[in-house]
Amino acid sequence: MPIKKEQKAEIVQELGEVIKKSNSAVFVNFHGLNVAESTKLRRELRTKEIGYTVAKKTLAKRAFEGAKIEGEVPELAGEFAFAYGKDLIAPAREVYNFQKTHKENLEIVGGIFEGKFMNKEQMMGIALIPPVEVLYGQFVNLINSPLQKFVMALDQIADKKAS
Repeated sequence: MPIKKEQKAEIVQELGEVIKKSNSAVFVNFHGLNVAESTKLRRELRTKEIGYTVAKKTLAKRAFEGAKIEGEVPELAGEFAFAYGKDLIAPAREVYNFQKTHKENLEIVGGIFEGKFMNKEQMMGIALIPPVEVLYGQFVNLINSPLQKFVMALDQIADKKAS
């Protein structure tokens, strides 16, 4: 059953509001993803406060035009959905994590990051950034490493002088 003009306008408006409210969005080709896997993906994203919307490409492109995003819209191949959220990195990272187990059915094809369109490679780079907690741990380890080596060297000098 075809969608009426009023319904299309309403969908475009809703998509535009979602895009404006979110800090980043990931465009996903979910060709071949069955209902059970799609439901599992939605649940996982919802636990991380990430929205997931399936939309017609033409209506999504109209919403992108209304949102005035910089750059050029990447090619949206296959069935189109997008994951979005307040966190800049979480949507890309979580879709990528789900994609690891569903490589043949799910693919990141681009996205929006800091008000600019990004292509597939750029979004994959963003998806590989570790969570903030991991970055904090890496930073602490980086600071701790030279101090730890210095203490070990002093301990070895003390052992030599004691013997």
